[in-house]
Amino acid sequence: MTELMQCLVRGLGDGSVYALLAFGFVIIYKSMGVISFAQPALMLSGAVLVTYAKINGDMIRQMKKVRIISRFGIGVDNVDLDAATQKGIVVTKVPDYCIDEVSDHAMALLLAAVRKIPMGTDQVHSGTWKMPNFVPIHRLRGSVLGLVGFGRIPQLVAPKAKAFGMRVIAFDPYVPPEVFQNLGVERVELDELLTISDYVSIHSPLTPETKGMFNEAAFKKMKKGSYVVNTARGPVIDEAALAAAIDSGHIAGAALDVMTTEPPTGSPLIGKRNVIITPHTSFYSEESLVELQTKAAQEVASVLTDKAPRNPVNQVPAKA
Repeated sequence: MTELMQCLVRGLGDGSVYALLAFGFVIIYKSMGVISFAQPALMLSGAVLVTYAKINGDMIRQMKKVRIISRFGIGVDNVDLDAATQKGIVVTKVPDYCIDEVSDHAMALLLAAVRKIPMGTDQVHSGTWKMPNFVPIHRLRGSVLGLVGFGRIPQLVAPKAKAFGMRVIAFDPYVPPEVFQNLGVERVELDELLTISDYVSIHSPLTPETKGMFNEAAFKKMKKGSYVVNTARGPVIDEAALAAAIDSGHIAGAALDVMTTEPPTGSPLIGKRNVIITPHTSFYSEESLVELQTKAAQEVASVLTDKAPRNPVNQVPAKA
């Protein structure tokens, strides 16, 4: 490289810093607030790394030198992909950085909900020691876990659930049949999954097709007394419909790491004793965070040194 290239970063961590400095990049660190497209740094930068900030079309159209927007994460719903593509900017993601953590968290939420662990902890700390308060609790062995989506994360959930003696079924029209077969997971249609599953764990991306897919009609199809686990995207669930299904007794409870609005101020699910909510922490471990930062930075280094990125989301013609 004959000259240093600049990167505008929001949410930069040590993994990204080390990876970028190794390639001789200048780092412009944006740590607080919302990125504004009027900022001179954004005009001059060759790359943008972003976590949650919205990168909209107006912002992208003002970018003068940016060649890549690298997202610290699996999804890219906060980046205007059409605008980036029209501008010739590559958008990348990191789809393989936290599969252990999220699959572990999904199982932890399931176990906590089924065994009513948060309820038990709260009662003991408040001075109550009464086992009958937790009736009924059902055995996991022999029960059915339905996975909605069968990408990298649910493919790790499956063997963990099987270790507890659960029968695992899954719905994903985009995954080849041999993937299901190799993992010993039954491939079913969504309606069948909802009908026969004791526990439904959601792992689908947020798309126009999946937004609100767990609505009143879906919950009515589910088995009476079943549970819902969501470690994917909050808007996949209609929270009002889930609250109503829980209040009616048709759904026994839910365990959620993601919400439609975060933090979930005003959600009808807040305060329900049979709803476990964690603050979008399923992705996190110290190891996964370094992995995420490093891989996102490596995408920047690749594009700015005229190499192909590992995980592009859009198709942009190669620079001549």
